[in-house]
Amino acid sequence: MKLFKISTYLIAVAFIAFSCGKSSDTVETREAAEVAAGSGSSLSLDTNASKVNWRGYKPAGQHFGIIPIVAGDLKVDGNTVTAGNFTFDITKLEIHDLEEGSENHGKLWGHLQSDDFFDAGSHPQATFEITAVEPFSAGSIEDKSEFETDNTPKSASEIAPSSPTHWVSGNLTMRGTTKNIKFPASISVNNGAVNAKAGFNIDRTEWGLSYGNEANAVDKAKDQFIYNTVSVDFEIKAN
Repeated sequence: MKLFKISTYLIAVAFIAFSCGKSSDTVETREAAEVAAGSGSSLSLDTNASKVNWRGYKPAGQHFGIIPIVAGDLKVDGNTVTAGNFTFDITKLEIHDLEEGSENHGKLWGHLQSDDFFDAGSHPQATFEITAVEPFSAGSIEDKSEFETDNTPKSASEIAPSSPTHWVSGNLTMRGTTKNIKFPASISVNNGAVNAKAGFNIDRTEWGLSYGNEANAVDKAKDQFIYNTVSVDFEIKAN
C-alpha cells in the first residue's frame, strides 16, 4: 500500500511537471483580432463539398466525426484570398466512430451538446472569420509535447497539409468565446474557384470546453482525463 501511494504521488508530480513544461503549438491562440475587410470578388462556399473533421482523444480511445459548414464566403483578389467567414452548426455534429442509434452514440452526442462541452442549447453555432492570410514559411511547424498513452493526439506536423502555401489567421468563436488562431493551409485559386485544405490542433479549454481537463494531475494519474488537444482538419471549396 505504501509503495502504491508513493508511485501514485510520483506519477502526479510527473504530470504536473509535464503540464508546466514548454509548449510550442503550431496553432497560435491569441485574443480576438480585427476581421479582414478584404478586397476583390466574393465567392460563395460550396457547403456540399466543404467539410470540417474533428478528432478527440483520451487514454482509452478516440472519437471523431464532422461538424457541418452551413454558410460562408471568401473574398478573392486575383489569385489571393483576402477575407472570408464560415458558420458551423454544432447541433448537427456527427460522430463517425460509433453506430448511429446505439446507446453509446446517443450518450456521447448528448454529452458533447451539453454544458460540459459545446453548450449547444445556448450556442448552437460556431464561426470562423479570417483576419489575415500570409505566405507560408517552410519548416515553421512545431509540435507540442503530449503525455504518451495508446491514444496520444496526432502531432501538428502529422496532420498539417503536406505542402502548405499559407498561414491563415482568424477569429474562432465557440460557446460564446472568441479566440484568434493561426494555422498552416494549402490554398489554390484557379478559374474563379478556391480549394483549401488545413489540419491543426487546438486546445479546447481555450473556448471553455473544460470537462475532463488533463491539467488535473489527480485525474491524469488515474487515466481519467480527456486530452485538451483536439485535431481539426477541413476541406473548403468556393466558386
